[in-house]
Amino acid sequence: MTDRKHELAANLAKVEERIAAACAAAGRKREEVTLIVVTKTYPASDVRILSELGVRHVAENRDQDAAPKAAASSDLPLAWHFVGQLQTNKVRSVVGYADVVQSVDRARLVTALSKEAVRAGRELGCLIQVALDAGADGRGERGGVAPEAVEELAGLVAGSPGLRLGGLMTVAPLTGEYAGRQQAAFGRLMDLSTDLRRAHPAANMVSAGMSADLEEAVTAGATHVRVGTAVLGVRPRLG
Repeated sequence: MTDRKHELAANLAKVEERIAAACAAAGRKREEVTLIVVTKTYPASDVRILSELGVRHVAENRDQDAAPKAAASSDLPLAWHFVGQLQTNKVRSVVGYADVVQSVDRARLVTALSKEAVRAGRELGCLIQVALDAGADGRGERGGVAPEAVEELAGLVAGSPGLRLGGLMTVAPLTGEYAGRQQAAFGRLMDLSTDLRRAHPAANMVSAGMSADLEEAVTAGATHVRVGTAVLGVRPRLG
């Protein structure tokens, strides 16, 4: 086993212990939470090692990084999640490899994703990104829609050919009433998920929590956690 594989295996084991402990503390079964490893800035060789170590879900936030990495890993049994803010001019590329887009936050993006999914003959999973720090314009610092806009956008996704409404995603906000209050933020997302599932029972995916706050997300009820640094390490600054 290479040094890098040893490193990733040890890191994965630590993250697995954290998730398992959080599930136990919350009275949840371990299999209720799916780990998504965010591989941004790391090479396709790491994706291959992760696959060898049993990882089945990986994520990227930039198409220019994701597209070549997904192509180089196309022989692996992986589900690719796109988690970054998505420009409509990148939609055709992203639909080519992503199984789930977790950052759906506007009608124009839904229309573009639907068009390209139909063209590619694919069904694309979509999560509505919720901005718990939404300002007067209804948008968050890192994308997303205000909670009150979720219902309308979810209906649009559910009614669009080629798209499957999977559920909700959020990033713990750095500003606003939920800043520094991850548990409360993720609890709010779970309330929104409950509301969403009344109209769309199959939209039961809740993506929340990262390396620093995955325990809070699991406690709140998240079904998926997105972990990068805790698995892959802190990337050294260039220069």
